[in-house]
Parts: sequence; C-alpha cells; structure tokens
Amino acid sequence: MMTTARSPAQTAPSIRPAVVTGVVCLALAAVVAAMSSLNVAIPEIARATRATSTQLAWIIDAYSLVFASLLLPAGAIGDRFGRRRTLIAGLTIFGAGSAVAMTAHSAGELIGLRAVIGLGAALVMPATLSTITGTFSSEQRTRAVSVWAAVAGGAAVLGLLVSGLVLEIWSWPSVFGLNVVLAVTAIAGTIRFVPESADHDSPRLDLGGALLAVVGLVALVYSIIEAPSQGWGSARTLIGLAVGLVVLAGFVLFERRKSNPMLDPRIFARRGLASGSLTIFVQFFSFFGFIFLVLQYLQLVRGDSGLVSAVSMLPMAAAMMPTARLAPALAGKLGSRVPIIAGLVLIAAALVVLSQLTGTSGYWLVVAGLVPLGIGMGLAMPPATSAITSALPASQQGVGSALNDLSREVGGAVGIAVLASVLTATYQSHLPAGAGAARASVAVAAHIGGAVFAQAQTAFADGMQLALRIAAGIVVGAAIGVAVLLRGPATTPDQG
Repeated sequence: MMTTARSPAQTAPSIRPAVVTGVVCLALAAVVAAMSSLNVAIPEIARATRATSTQLAWIIDAYSLVFASLLLPAGAIGDRFGRRRTLIAGLTIFGAGSAVAMTAHSAGELIGLRAVIGLGAALVMPATLSTITGTFSSEQRTRAVSVWAAVAGGAAVLGLLVSGLVLEIWSWPSVFGLNVVLAVTAIAGTIRFVPESADHDSPRLDLGGALLAVVGLVALVYSIIEAPSQGWGSARTLIGLAVGLVVLAGFVLFERRKSNPMLDPRIFARRGLASGSLTIFVQFFSFFGFIFLVLQYLQLVRGDSGLVSAVSMLPMAAAMMPTARLAPALAGKLGSRVPIIAGLVLIAAALVVLSQLTGTSGYWLVVAGLVPLGIGMGLAMPPATSAITSALPASQQGVGSALNDLSREVGGAVGIAVLASVLTATYQSHLPAGAGAARASVAVAAHIGGAVFAQAQTAFADGMQLALRIAAGIVVGAAIGVAVLLRGPATTPDQG
C-alpha cells in the first residue's frame, strides 16, 4: 500500500481539524446546494427566458450530467496533483460560471453555463472528502466523515430554503449569486486553513481509463435523463443505454489489464465497498427522486410558494444531521451492517408514508414521512461513506471519494429519471381524453385552471403515489442486498 506524501504544512501543529472540516464542508455545501436549489427558481426562469419544458429540464440536468461523468478522473487529478489545488481550481470554475450565469438571457446560455458549473463541482466534491481522509488521523477522520455525510445530505434541503428566501427578495439570478458568495468564501478558507495532500509518487493519470469512464457515463446518464421525454422503449434511449453499458464494460476490462489503474474493478469484491456503494446509490435514487416530485406537489397541488415549500423540507434536515453525527459511534459498537440496514428500512417506510399524500392531505402527513426519511439517511450515510473510502489506500482517497460521489450523483440522476417517467405515464393516463394541453404537465394545467386543473392535481398525486411506492420497493431490495453482502461477523466501517 502506498502512503500519502504530505507536505510540511500537513504535519505542522497549526493544522486545526475542526476548521479544515468546516471549510471543506462549506465547499461541499455549495456544490450540493447548487444541485437542488435551482428547482425553486424554475417557474421564474421559464417566464424570463421563455424556455420550453425540455430546456427547463436540461437547465437542471446539465449540471448533474457533467458532474457525474467527471467525478472519477477529477478524484484521480486531486490524488496526483494535490487535493487543495484541485479544490481551489474547482471552486474558481464553479464561482466564475455562476457569476456569468447571473447575466444570462436565454435558456441555451443557462444550459451551457450549468455544464461549466458542473465541471467545477466535479473537481470540488471528491477533493473535500479526500482532504479529510488523506489528512486526518483515524479518530479525527471518523468524526469529520460523519460531519461531511450530514452536510452532503442536508445541504440539498438547506439550499432549497435559502434559494426560496432570496427569491422572496430578488429575482432568479440571485440563486447563482449565492453560489458565487459560497465559492469565494470557501476559496478564502481553503487558502488560509486547508493543507495540501497528494501522492506525488503515484502513477501518471490514467488517461485511457478516464476517457472510457467519461464517455460511458455521459452516454448512460444522458440516456437516462432523456428517457422520460424520449420513451424508455425508444430506439434512441435503448441505443444510448447500450452504448453506455458497452463502453463501461470496456472500461472494466481496460482497468483490469492496467498495472496502475485509475479504479481497479476488483475492489468491488470487498464487501464493505460494494455494500457502501449500493447504499449511497439507492439513498440518493430515492432522495433526489423524492425532492423532484414533492417540490412540484407542494407548489402545484397544495399551492405553496417556493419559500413555503422549501421550509416544509426542514424536518428532514433537522432529523438527518444529528443522526449522522451519532451513526459512527453506533457503527463502531454494532458494525456498519446494523445502521445501514436500519437506515434503509426507515427510508423505505418513510416513502410508503409519503405515498399516501393526496391533494387534500394535511402537512402533518408530510412531516410523518420526512422525519423517518431524515433519520434513515443519517443512519445509513456515514458508515456507507466510510466503507467506501476505507477500502482504498491513502494514495487513492480522491478516487475513493469520487466513487462515493459517483454513486450519489448517478443514483440521483437515475432516481429523477425513473420516478419522473412513472409520474408522467400515470399522470397522462389518469387525465380524461379531453384534457388537451393539460396533458403536457400539471404546470400547464394550472394556467388553464377550472375543472381541468383539479383533475390534473388528482392525476399528479396518483402518479406521485405510485412512483414513491416503487422507490420504497427498490430501497427494500437494497436493504436485503446489504444484509447478504455483510452477513457473518459484524463489519466496522474500517473493514473492507
């Protein structure tokens, strides 16, 4: 196993783990919040840019597509050339892209700039976690990873809240302005407090593996995102999925033959890493799919404002963040198997509760689902994250962090695509034949009003109910898979 070559700054007594954790978590919060916060501003962006529904989808998804596709090579770049340097470079691209986006006047400009912002985020996210795992001692690392996991889960909800608040005062460019403020603050903190960590003796960057990973993931994630509009059975979707899977299979074969691969596929034989990756994927499949559905439900079915709908999500963050701080201690006593499985079961139960929502449901039913959802994510995320990063040597912590983030981002993209497809199909099938333009979306039906809108609200709730039940079933399947993978003696987060 190769050891991380640290600069003198890393061993100096001036390193303050709590401050370093705070700075990297601020950077993490910026890129996580950017993933969800723009959803609140979509109605205003549509009015300002006259964007079509497809363009609006891509304003959201261009970020995730670039983000997910570049995570693995971005993590390897941090390991090779320095995680602090990579963090600063990523924050600079993220902040600059957001600043330019504030001046955009068309949907096309916003789509391109969201892709640029996603490039910056891909450099930032693995560097945040690998700075923790590659710099801190074992005891410090366990505490810091639990904080990182809590921020990774809670920042999406807090991003919605802050965006809803600034939209009450300013217009949609203010959401991008928030990105700029966070990026500048995180850059200053990184320069002042974060030590450099890298393995300068590590192998040269695996360009062939990086190219195959990027091409395969772009083809796969693009096809998944487009599937709801193109149709899951269309030739375009099936060919795109097939190309992505074939290229990724080629990536696996290519990496197996490399003496120093960017990501050795054989590491997935380690039960801890495999179970951790599955857990993170399924958690964010359900989480981002749920956020996508419920924000529309709150605003278009219940009639809440963007700010009120964002505030409505706070019980989930309030339950998640303290639970994530306690999860490492629980995993240390009982092994990672218990909190991961318990967390997944709670997530599935929460989705079943939320699937009972109708157009006339009270907010208490939303809270009854949000609290166990937050507790479940807080229980499962820290031990799953630790299981992934601890399976790799110190010289590959950037790749390990990227693998964690990749499981998260691809899971989120797939969750939005699958649950949106279920929602759309059910919504359209439950509308009467004469619904006309309302079949496009419940937002269009809101402009029509009257009986058509009432029918659309009911149809939307029906589609959301089915989608959330399907998500619950998938989470239960993942819990069973983790139980099988981690059967036998208790497995702690530091065991592969």
